[in-house]
Amino acid sequence: MEVKTLSQIDLSVNPVIAQMAIHNHEQILFCNDNATGLKAIIAVHNTILGPSLGGTRFWNYNNEAEALTDVLRLSRGMTYKSSVAGINLGGGKAVIIGDPKKLKNEALLRRFGKFVNSLGGKYITAEDVAMTSRDMEIIKMETDYVSGLPENMGGSGDPSPVTAYGVYVSMKASARETWGNDSLNGKKVLVQGIGHVGEVLVSHLTKEGAKVYVNDINQERLKEVANKYKAEVVSADTMFDLDIDIYAPCALGATINDNTLSKLKCKIICGAANNQLADETIHGEAVGQKGILYAPDFVVNAGGIINVYYELDGYNRERALAHAEKIYDTTFNLFQLAKAEKIATYKAANKLGEQRLEAIARINAVL
Repeated sequence: MEVKTLSQIDLSVNPVIAQMAIHNHEQILFCNDNATGLKAIIAVHNTILGPSLGGTRFWNYNNEAEALTDVLRLSRGMTYKSSVAGINLGGGKAVIIGDPKKLKNEALLRRFGKFVNSLGGKYITAEDVAMTSRDMEIIKMETDYVSGLPENMGGSGDPSPVTAYGVYVSMKASARETWGNDSLNGKKVLVQGIGHVGEVLVSHLTKEGAKVYVNDINQERLKEVANKYKAEVVSADTMFDLDIDIYAPCALGATINDNTLSKLKCKIICGAANNQLADETIHGEAVGQKGILYAPDFVVNAGGIINVYYELDGYNRERALAHAEKIYDTTFNLFQLAKAEKIATYKAANKLGEQRLEAIARINAVL
């Protein structure tokens, strides 16, 4: 796959198409509807392996440029995530711009569904930040290209348990690489973000005997989860000063940056958040130089896409969990590839994803 660098592209000439060219995105659909207040962007990165599938994120971005950058990064991540996970889906993502508490309603979601439908199956949506399975049910009123539906509609329901299980087994593979065995008993783990995925991860960790620290912007939920699992609450101001073994970012991305890396005292970074590295190249190299083992996010959090993939052909939770368990071997094997080729772990993960994409592309060309 041809990947251009920013130095090769003049973003001032045509900032949208130029950004698409950086990672060879196939298509962007800009969506606007004055009647409902809908402003959305759907990005299709790659469909070599199959139709693009990725969640819709409802977020109050500062501006449209920020939203575009996010949807492009997220959709590319979905391509690699599906490829490394060994499923036949491409990478896509959607963002709806605005405050979901003020804007989200049936009319807006159904209008968005019409835009999804206009792509004719090239993009299949699912839930993401600030979206629920009930929202997917509403979107389905206008399109069949929806996954993550409630169980009573033949869907898989909440994907969080499968996503969290994938993060958990990836963390154990990371522990094996770092300490020679995969036990998390007694390990000190900071879980930043205790939404549905974060909470299930905390449950797995505490059952194994890990010492868990938790942080979240929702103070009420933070207190609830901390009490439920006997975890220790830490503030945003002090959490990166903790002496811990594992940092598990499970909220929004870019928490691995110049500021946090100057403070982080851990041996492993392994969490559910997408795009954890503020700058993939700079911070993907910096973590290794600091002696931290980074488990690439799109490998670690692939349980969610695995879960909805099995929904497309008649859902079976046991099959989804069995496939998610393979994330352990995938994570451990990419560490071996990184060591053998003396490259950063993010590069090893990208290489695994690109190898499968290129192989299937060649097969399609022959056919």
